[in-house]
Amino acid sequence: MSSPSLPSPTPSPQAPAWTARVGMLAALMGCAFLLLVLGLQFARGDLSWTRAQLSLYLHGPYGLWLRTAYCLLAVAIAALGLALQASLAPVARSRATLLLFWAGGFGLAMVAVGDSYLPEQAPALAPLIHLLAAQTAFVCVIAAVLLQSWRFRGDPRWHRHHPWAWWWGWLAFAVLFAHAVLRLGPRGVGQKAAIVLIVAWLVVVALRLARPPFAGAAPPARSRDNAGVFQPEE
Repeated sequence: MSSPSLPSPTPSPQAPAWTARVGMLAALMGCAFLLLVLGLQFARGDLSWTRAQLSLYLHGPYGLWLRTAYCLLAVAIAALGLALQASLAPVARSRATLLLFWAGGFGLAMVAVGDSYLPEQAPALAPLIHLLAAQTAFVCVIAAVLLQSWRFRGDPRWHRHHPWAWWWGWLAFAVLFAHAVLRLGPRGVGQKAAIVLIVAWLVVVALRLARPPFAGAAPPARSRDNAGVFQPEE
């Protein structure tokens, strides 16, 4: 699927200062999550990293760490979605994108919370809740990634990031589709690869958000920087 030519971006106001702080915190949480997942592949010798899906790591040794990381990542996803909307030009904003980020974060949190007590309190209901919550998280977040990548093209500070974000999002979708629908390859490898691609996209976007002003962005309308203005000699 090819991306059509980009429209001319419309001017946008300077992003609020708090969005950069949210971007940095979201990037740190995302990196911490990825490092924890990587460490668990070595720490959990009882699980096969190629066959065991990440949900199996929620129980047993270090399970509480991963469940906590799920909740923190859920907060980061919801906060990043809000910060992105606040930083974009009005024409590039989308309530649907924000709702998808929030729904995805909620689903991820429900996976962690549900797996904390449901397996013991309601063993028959736990698998259903886990499945619904996990599917909600995957579907909503990948949809938010694709829609947000598409909306980047309408903002002067983000339009240059549209191509890589767009194709990265589709790569994550393809890996997730191959794992969940086509059921190709080892189950653990497919799911973890999709998770890494999605979280890595979130981290890179969060880092871009955390670097105001964007490189190459036009200065604000009231900027006092007039070094490039020609001053006639008197």
